[in-house]
Amino acid sequence: MEGFFPVYRGLQRPLTYKGFKGRFIYWGVGILLLSLVTGALTMALINMYLGAVIMLMMIIGGLFYIGKCQKRGLHNKTRSNGIFLQTNHLSKINLYGKTKRI
Repeated sequence: MEGFFPVYRGLQRPLTYKGFKGRFIYWGVGILLLSLVTGALTMALINMYLGAVIMLMMIIGGLFYIGKCQKRGLHNKTRSNGIFLQTNHLSKINLYGKTKRI
């Protein structure tokens, strides 16, 4: 009884659903829920059409933001430009084996 499901997780691969991978699936669900709540509150308190526009703008903007973040990779990476020099601590290594004389 094998069925086809759109959610797939292979060996050593992140969870994938409709182009979203790993933690970005949860980000997408969070943005959808947040935009629905915000849109519903705006519809109830201010104006129905304004609430619909705000809801659609939040969903579209959020999904574009997730797509942009997903291009950088699944994990947070700092991309620093420049040349970084590591200091040399070899002079301290020679002191560890020696004993002090009084």
